[in-house]
Amino acid sequence: MKSSLTRAFAVTAGIALTFGLAACATTAEPASSTEEVTGSFAKDENTLVMGMVPDQQSVENNFQPLVDYIAAVTGKEVEVIESTNYAALVEAAIAGRIDIGSFSGFTYVAATNGGAKLTPIGVQITEEGEEPGYESLAVVPAGSDITSIADMAGHNICFVDPGSTSGYLYPSAELLAAGIDPETDITPVFAGGHDVSAQKTAQGVECDAGFAEDAVVETTGVQQGLFAEGDLEVINRVTVPGAPVVMSTNLPQDVQDELMSSLQNITLTDIASEGIEITDAFKAYFYELVSVEDSYYDSVRKVCEETGAAQCQP
Repeated sequence: MKSSLTRAFAVTAGIALTFGLAACATTAEPASSTEEVTGSFAKDENTLVMGMVPDQQSVENNFQPLVDYIAAVTGKEVEVIESTNYAALVEAAIAGRIDIGSFSGFTYVAATNGGAKLTPIGVQITEEGEEPGYESLAVVPAGSDITSIADMAGHNICFVDPGSTSGYLYPSAELLAAGIDPETDITPVFAGGHDVSAQKTAQGVECDAGFAEDAVVETTGVQQGLFAEGDLEVINRVTVPGAPVVMSTNLPQDVQDELMSSLQNITLTDIASEGIEITDAFKAYFYELVSVEDSYYDSVRKVCEETGAAQCQP
């Protein structure tokens, strides 16, 4: 079954995702007073609403093969809502307006802290046999005088979003460790996406340095023409827990079981076997979806405590 894609854009935080998903929710048939409620969908039993963080240039380029695979193995329409920011996705998860999602570790922790009924299905890895996780990179324009985190004091620094794991939470911890307050000792610039953060940093106009995930800096940013090879220099790397694919535990148990059995440990080969085209951009992010427990994100919770980040709570 072909999945559908709904792109959400708004000028105020959360409007597109919150109201778009609310509209979906109103179409579901209510249970009668005598009917035993065994689970619920964000929209209806024929549809899975999938929420995604605002990442890179487009869902179509980067994640569409996974969306199409979920539609193929479940036989349901997959309705994708790409949130305008991370906070909107957290709010939607807490409100029960998504069935599945591609989250960041930070977004998952913030949502579950707020009472969202979610569980991780798995974490994406990019190469066979590697451990789950990726890197938050501190980058500067080529030839910059900024050569370390400590040199960032007093400069304009690009971040992704206040709710981004590798684009704000872990960078904040690195800055604090260097004696720099990420709110007062620098001028933060929130770019809205990893791609834009890296691009603005490469241009060296709005941002003197910045943070973005490794795949964008080292692969997709160049592939998509956002900057050229060699435009950015990496001055710091930090390993971050992998971004989870999650599902709502509000779903009927048989649907939860199907999602777990169909998605855990799938590889590029499994997706291609369904006749789904594997794009180069998807290959940069995905080789296999490996299973993890909720405790895998305890390190994110620890960084939340260390930084005191307000975004750790909804």
